[in-house]
Amino acid sequence: MNSPTLLRRRAATAGFHLGAGALAVLWLVPIVLVVITATRTFDDIAANGLGSAPHSFSLDGFRQAWTEGGQKQALINSLLVTVPSVLISLLLASMAAFALSRYSLPGRRTLLLVMLAGNLLPPQILLIPVAKMSELVGIYDSLWALIGVQVGFGIGFYVFVLHGFMRSIPPEVQQAAVIDGAGPATIYWRIVLPLARPALAALSALSFTWIFNDLLWAISVLRTETHMPITASLINLQGQYVSQWNVIAAGSVIAAAPTVLVFLRFQRHFVAGLNLGAVK
Repeated sequence: MNSPTLLRRRAATAGFHLGAGALAVLWLVPIVLVVITATRTFDDIAANGLGSAPHSFSLDGFRQAWTEGGQKQALINSLLVTVPSVLISLLLASMAAFALSRYSLPGRRTLLLVMLAGNLLPPQILLIPVAKMSELVGIYDSLWALIGVQVGFGIGFYVFVLHGFMRSIPPEVQQAAVIDGAGPATIYWRIVLPLARPALAALSALSFTWIFNDLLWAISVLRTETHMPITASLINLQGQYVSQWNVIAAGSVIAAAPTVLVFLRFQRHFVAGLNLGAVK
């Protein structure tokens, strides 16, 4: 390889790393500023300004947000909605994807297209109908209403993704199980579901993040403040502590912590799921 070509490649590599590093710094700077603000005292921020270097360190903002600001109950509400919604959605979606991908059912392509079209529908136009429907059913202003909405609006996308993954599983695997006397339930639970674990883990991380960070449906089907999840609680926290930026920043850190922990926990499976999907 001649010298000019080698120099161009090295320059391109160096430019890529510099650009990626700059983007990473741009991405991390707001997060670092929020964390620093959350660990400062109100007197420090009031005396020196929000953009100044910290002159104090205190976790009192976290205490105020957690107890007086209602973040503790809001976090519990978010987990009570998110965890069941993720489990129910993925269970129903995996069962539907298994049936649609492994068996020749009439109209299965039409059903998949309907599910995909449902995900393309803007949720904003359904806010009032969904709120009215929850009132008619009798679950309005309850966590069950929010769980039902999250399951109903997420299951179509999960079926679409899992269908593509399960369809790539070699048919010989299922045929061997049938020869051994396994029925559809056994094939689904003991063969297909374990093979789809990377895709399920990736969807678990994504769905947990989407549901936990949702604000639109929470303020549409919930009314009581004690039922609000943590995203809606941040709005109340900002109204309660208008100028106490350390408390507001602490509440933001508390709200972001669960999704970060879930992503770190499922990061290996998430990357594996993306790689398998790209290869297949």
